Amino acid sequence: METPVTVDDGISNPSTNRPFQDVLATNLSRRKALIGGGATAAIAFFGASSVAEAGAPAKTGNGKGNGNAVFHNSLIGFAPCPNPGGPNPTISDDYQYDVIIPWGTPLQPGGVDTNGGRPASEAEALQQIGLGHDGMHFFPINGRSDHGILCINHEYGTTPHVLGKAFPESLEDVRISQAIHGNAVVELKRTNGAWERVASSYNRRITPNTPVTFDGPVAGHPLLDNPAGNAPAGTVNNCANGSTPWGTYLTCEENFNGYFGANETFTATERQARYGLSSGGFGYGWHVFDERFDLTNPDYANESNRFGWIVEIDPMSPTSAPVKHTALGRVKHEGIALTVGRGGRVVGYMGDDERFDYIYKFVSAKNWKSMRAQGKSPLSEGQLFVARFDDDGTGQWLELTIDNPVLAAEFADQAEVLVYARRAADLLGATPMDRPEWTSVAPNGDVYCTLTNNTRRTEANAANPLAPNPDGHIIRWRDSDKHVGTSFEWDIFLIAQDSHGTEAAYGSPDGLWVDPDGRVFVQTDGDQPYGNNQMLVADPKTKEIRRIFAGVDGDEITGIAVTPDRRTMFVNTQHPGNGDPSSTNFPVPGAGGPEIPRDATFVITRKDGGVIGS
Repeated sequence: METPVTVDDGISNPSTNRPFQDVLATNLSRRKALIGGGATAAIAFFGASSVAEAGAPAKTGNGKGNGNAVFHNSLIGFAPCPNPGGPNPTISDDYQYDVIIPWGTPLQPGGVDTNGGRPASEAEALQQIGLGHDGMHFFPINGRSDHGILCINHEYGTTPHVLGKAFPESLEDVRISQAIHGNAVVELKRTNGAWERVASSYNRRITPNTPVTFDGPVAGHPLLDNPAGNAPAGTVNNCANGSTPWGTYLTCEENFNGYFGANETFTATERQARYGLSSGGFGYGWHVFDERFDLTNPDYANESNRFGWIVEIDPMSPTSAPVKHTALGRVKHEGIALTVGRGGRVVGYMGDDERFDYIYKFVSAKNWKSMRAQGKSPLSEGQLFVARFDDDGTGQWLELTIDNPVLAAEFADQAEVLVYARRAADLLGATPMDRPEWTSVAPNGDVYCTLTNNTRRTEANAANPLAPNPDGHIIRWRDSDKHVGTSFEWDIFLIAQDSHGTEAAYGSPDGLWVDPDGRVFVQTDGDQPYGNNQMLVADPKTKEIRRIFAGVDGDEITGIAVTPDRRTMFVNTQHPGNGDPSSTNFPVPGAGGPEIPRDATFVITRKDGGVIGS
């Protein structure tokens, strides 16, 4: 049985910064104020404008909620979805789903389809939807909700699943493996109630071999240069995502270290070890045949520095090169949530997905519209911060700047600070977190971040944890000065373990989106108390949480994109059955047949045509 690449199998943060568990233990009383409905404490914590979001109970008015108070109607009105587990998805009785663009689907209608098999060549794979469906965003065409461009990440695919063999045997094998990674841009249109691909010049694939450019403080720096003189190329392990106010897509490079290895004896430097670079990587074997990924090849000494960035893709400009924004720092980026702060500055919140790593914030140097009018990207220049959470429910954003003497004592310039942002954050005393993942900004200004867990999942399960935080939690904070300040107030929104024993039991929160009404959509990736990974919806006022959808055996539910009218939601299943046909043949119903399970996208709608989540 194939298993997905283990992305939480070690700790690369050796710092002695105060663990978040200690801070959390000190601050549990503040959480009780939110969950228990302590309105006075809530006013002191978030301010009077957020009392409803800070725990005031509510009457649902629809007979489906808790109905034990009087302040407002619940945002959640759908029938809860069961989660029996098994080879097929389940969904709330009020909803329905269709399946589109599974791995191997031709980018263009009429193209080569593998019909459930593996691609026969790199050329074939490049004309198809990739593997490892993850973060995505829908860009409407002319503002329509039935026609647009879907940008989707293809995070990873294990070698046995992709090639049908344990290890690549040639450069062509490596090229096939690389070609299923990266991103897909595909135009979709709803016709007679069904979403279909459109033959389009917008449709394209972006892979680890696509030409890219760099901007920001590290662009042109020697730390990005190789003696080989090879031009920058590629993006890999694209996990979650973001979108910009100017209509472009942000894709985030997470566990890039897993694609590098060593053909000779390799001892990682302290800075390389901080990013998990090792002789074997995740077993992809790219380094054996592609010299770019060989850590012991001196001609490509800085190739690994070219990965770990946030990358901008223009879906409406199919000939444009993706841009890696170095001002946002080099970490294992899970995703980025952009909002517009005071003065029109664009602000991005980011999680670095590894145990005991950090939460970051970027603030553009100026008003984003004025920067674009000057021909500059709002993401090319600004301030990068890392979070420190304090015991009293407050926190500080610590700037990663060479102007700080602590950083100037170790780094030569700002570019070096950004290339080794993890090390810089260690030195500033940032708070180590339990795998910071997706972030999302609520309409009232609150920011949410999922913290998946802090255990080795191969040694734990939801009922018998082997670590202090086996099931994860969700943290929430409010920045000062409309997102651009350096202080914030925080508290715990939900702890997954609190749900155990209820109908909506879940663990390992990962994907996250807060909709314009304040509903908090939560997707899971890890051991569940029962059943499969799932998507739930939480009311920020009552903390009521209901399951809306559950996946198939062995998969992860991830990726959230919606049409402008919010009547259609796109959601992904990643590694269904962990690649094992005896577990599931998805998207073919059932299990036990010859069909290789394929990552795919669900199209979710309410049967009555209403807003998703309502």
